[in-house]
Amino acid sequence: MIQQNVTQQAGKGAVLAGIGEANSTTVAEPRLAASVILVREAPGHDGFRGLEVFVQHRVTTMDFAAGMVVFPGGRVDQADSSGWDFADDVVERHAAAWHRSSIAVEPSSARFNAGRVLAAAQREVFEEAGLKLDAATLRPWANWVTPADQPKRFDTYFYLACPLSGAEPRHQTTEASSSLWMPVRGILDAEAAGTLKLMPPTLALLDELLALGTVEAILADDRDIVPVRPKPGALEEFFRLRRRPPSVAPELP
Repeated sequence: MIQQNVTQQAGKGAVLAGIGEANSTTVAEPRLAASVILVREAPGHDGFRGLEVFVQHRVTTMDFAAGMVVFPGGRVDQADSSGWDFADDVVERHAAAWHRSSIAVEPSSARFNAGRVLAAAQREVFEEAGLKLDAATLRPWANWVTPADQPKRFDTYFYLACPLSGAEPRHQTTEASSSLWMPVRGILDAEAAGTLKLMPPTLALLDELLALGTVEAILADDRDIVPVRPKPGALEEFFRLRRRPPSVAPELP
């Protein structure tokens, strides 16, 4: 099954997977990237109504992930290598959380790499959603690497954060037509119905949040982050099968 191919090295695992016409003779080096899953329990007068995530609907003119629903995020820049405003113990915890990932291959640089990816996550959320997050509240959550057959590749580090009451993200990026809170179940239902599009990592991560069910369960989840490295051809196969009618389309476990 395609889901087994997509997640074969990590059970369940946005935006940064990269789909396009591959060059069979050249393997692009994956760029470091960060993406942040902002999650909250839906407010309502009738009590708990499920989880919501803050997502962006990318414009259809983008040369990457056009028309997709994504989490805020982007690639790591040179500016993320210095000027950090978080404590040393935060960097140490993040380096330990990413110990299986590529940024920790060289132990001597693992801490520095964890710091700059964390800084990128903070910066991207501030630039794209106007929200300044305390680094200590960002939880390492998943790592996905674009297959080697894709022309644009990313080694993406997904974080999860629950904004404090009154800290409200907003739409402020030209890369998306809108940015808003949406129910996790509603996004998955719309994807299954074909009314919106998700990249495989986004789909898998939302499915995981839906299974956890509450913010309390999410925060209590003991993560052992194993990078997800889909095989060449897995993404094209995924999208080919997702275009089939729901009765024969692949399902996530």
